[in-house]
Amino acid sequence: MATGNPYFEDVRAKPEVIDPPSSDEMTDVLENVVDPALSAVKPNLTVSSSVHELLECPVCLTAMYPPIHQCSNGHTICASCKPRVHNRCPTCRHELGNIRCLALEKVAASLDFPCKYQNFGCSGIYPYYSKLKHESQCAFRPYNCPYAGSECTVMGDIPDLVSHLKDDHKVDMHEGSTFNHRYVKSNPHEVENATWMLTVTFQLGMAPVYIAFLRFMGDDNEAKNYSYSLEVGGNGRKLIWHGVPRSIRDSHRKVRDSFDGLIIQRNMALFFSGGERKELKLRVTGRIWKE
Repeated sequence: MATGNPYFEDVRAKPEVIDPPSSDEMTDVLENVVDPALSAVKPNLTVSSSVHELLECPVCLTAMYPPIHQCSNGHTICASCKPRVHNRCPTCRHELGNIRCLALEKVAASLDFPCKYQNFGCSGIYPYYSKLKHESQCAFRPYNCPYAGSECTVMGDIPDLVSHLKDDHKVDMHEGSTFNHRYVKSNPHEVENATWMLTVTFQLGMAPVYIAFLRFMGDDNEAKNYSYSLEVGGNGRKLIWHGVPRSIRDSHRKVRDSFDGLIIQRNMALFFSGGERKELKLRVTGRIWKE
């Protein structure tokens, strides 16, 4: 892979020194490549605003899918919101019961709708009953923030997330297809959950180990076009991992718990650090390339 590809590294203390916060800490090595293929689309069809209003749930304001419930006065609500209103109509407060609005369900079945991710670039028009399946797999659906240091709820496309990572999580951007990161901790036994992305996590389950892996800023089908290697060592020894990056569609926790990365036992990490095994000094180097 040619140099110039960006990766991200979160160094929130002094240069080359990271003191982990109470939650996970992370450094990202991320490929900013997205080339989703458009789904098969139908000619642009429009649904009248009045029909849209009929199919809009009064609670969540999204299109209702069968089963569509109604109260005795004819007010409708989607199945997901019915438990949230404690079986009371949000419009007239009458009990909802188990009345189905079959007429509206039939109307809905005859319509085509645009993908809800049209603002992100999807131009597909889909039958009512196919829309949900498409949206669960739509190449234009937004990504969750991949930052491993918090339960961030931000979603967006790749350019938005790149800006978000730099501006809100203070992730530093680096150029090139190789990287060299140093982790120093004066008391390694104080570290419980320190994470980079390149994600290096301390304490995998109950085992005192580190795991390092990369995630790709894009979908899984694009991530599979790349490979990467990680290397850590010291005192004349080294460990090497060669793998395929996972997509950021997979959370850092999911990748970590699958053991899909370079795993380093704590005793080995301390041996690599040298000295009297009282200070942890790990240098993780790596390379990313396109197959």
